[in-house]
Amino acid sequence: MSFKVSTLPAAPFKPLFALTDEELALRGARRLIADKCPGFPCRVSLVDAQPGEVVLLANYEHQPASSPYRARHAVFVRENAQEAHPGVGEVPEALRLRLLSVRGFDEDGMMMDADVAEGRAIEPVIRRLLANSAISYLHLHNAKPGCYAARVDRA
Repeated sequence: MSFKVSTLPAAPFKPLFALTDEELALRGARRLIADKCPGFPCRVSLVDAQPGEVVLLANYEHQPASSPYRARHAVFVRENAQEAHPGVGEVPEALRLRLLSVRGFDEDGMMMDADVAEGRAIEPVIRRLLANSAISYLHLHNAKPGCYAARVDRA
């Protein structure tokens, strides 16, 4: 089963970098300076920020489905991040470094199945869940800490 990982779009985050720290706080966001790598995984570029790099920690609705699984969570975005476009079957290094929760949703946004796997061995879990015709797409979350990481669709 072929699959494709997709990122968050850059556009909603770009204007946030021009805001003051006070303006960000009013939106529930924070400007941070990465102090280690890995540790600040960007959801737009799917690359970990390097020490000294500016990132925003913001809340993002990654699961907008009108279901009990509708969800928002904290995400990191690197300043000047370019959207990643992983190839078919490609798992970016920022995902490979982490323990991932894989959640399979149907077209109505209901969770149909889930599993946990190390990122370096995630492909069999992705393929198994996508083999279930009731599952429309997958969400990957970092299991420790559990932030949203990326979406996976059939390719």
